[in-house]
Amino acid sequence: MGINSERDIEANLQIGPTDKGMVRLFVEGGGAEIPMDFEPDEAREIAEELMAAAKAAESIRR
Repeated sequence: MGINSERDIEANLQIGPTDKGMVRLFVEGGGAEIPMDFEPDEAREIAEELMAAAKAAESIRR
């Protein structure tokens, strides 16, 4: 399964700080719970990648 493979699965995404000073992405769906913790600098890198992907997706849709 790749980035362009579509699936009909419903999931919830929560993002927030933990009490340990990490940034947590918490994905829940299909009976699974996936907590992913990142250092603040890693979270910033992920945010930059998300912004770049959003910009690229906008250019494809136009």
